[in-house]
Amino acid sequence: MPVERTAGGTSLIDVLDRVLDKGIVIDAWVRVSLVGIDLITVEARVVVASIDTYLKYSEAVGQVAPVARPVEMPRSSDSLLAENVALRSQLAANESAAAGRRARRRR
Repeated sequence: MPVERTAGGTSLIDVLDRVLDKGIVIDAWVRVSLVGIDLITVEARVVVASIDTYLKYSEAVGQVAPVARPVEMPRSSDSLLAENVALRSQLAANESAAAGRRARRRR
């Protein structure tokens, strides 16, 4: 026996399924000011969607970084240590140069 639907009737599950499949974004911006002085500013963005829908559309508009590919390939610990040593020596040189400039200004 086939299932019959009534015309115009929509259940809550159908609505929820549609919302999670397509997603809803509520973007609100409210400012309360008195005599030209901002008292309260509220910005809110509410996203109701399934994780899959959110990630698919947020990548398309550039809101989040792509999940599947890494931003940078991991480097070996030796190269990280060498970079750390180089940056620390550069920082020490900059600090000593700044201290020398301050000492010359005091004279």
